[in-house]
Amino acid sequence: MQQNEIWGNETAKSYDTPGTGMFSPDVLEPAVERLAQLADGGRALEFAIGTGRVAVPLSERKVHVAGIEFSPAMVAELRTKVDEATIPVVIGDMATATVPGSYSLVYLVYNTISNLLTQEEQVACFRNAARHLSPGGRFVVELGVPELRKLPLGQQAVVWQTEAGYIGLDTYDTLRQQLVSHHVRFGEGGQARVFRSPHRYIWPAELDLMAQLAGFALESRHADWGGAPFTAESGSHVSVYRLAG
Repeated sequence: MQQNEIWGNETAKSYDTPGTGMFSPDVLEPAVERLAQLADGGRALEFAIGTGRVAVPLSERKVHVAGIEFSPAMVAELRTKVDEATIPVVIGDMATATVPGSYSLVYLVYNTISNLLTQEEQVACFRNAARHLSPGGRFVVELGVPELRKLPLGQQAVVWQTEAGYIGLDTYDTLRQQLVSHHVRFGEGGQARVFRSPHRYIWPAELDLMAQLAGFALESRHADWGGAPFTAESGSHVSVYRLAG
């Protein structure tokens, strides 16, 4: 599976689910609120900006937002909401592409750093964030915790969500620290539609080391955007890294 095949026109057209899933107010509003606080009156840069799920409402809070996005199709959907002058976007790889100017905040949401499939690319992403930040600026990463404790002995798959008409499961390659997310949606009769995306999962301690290599220090880590404590049982985390001043 190539990234340009996954994030093409078909995915972009069906990506937004207004009011539900990752677009539901209880998911989206705390993220936007926290990012606005962390921007602290400065400019923000989103890596993998997509269709603008976070960037558009953040911009509506008077935060100047720019973006980097690999998929032209996703940016085309963003352009149905805001123009280039409102939220400028550079088409490219978030590990290497650059945007003019400096920022007080760079952020990655909803596991998107895991779309980079090698450790080298993920480290390069941290370094690219540092390249765009002013001294003392922040890099925020929202990322799931690998659910290997739920993986049955001798099996490779974990079902992480089931509901009417939908099953979500991940298959793991623990030797290479890779997983593939499978989203299966059932239609009428025996019809089903499958969307798959590959990822490289990252443990929190490994993420912290990547940050150190790029000149960051961990400022805070919580289980969600609302500031819940991060524990051994947390399924995800929001980690805030500060660049040396």
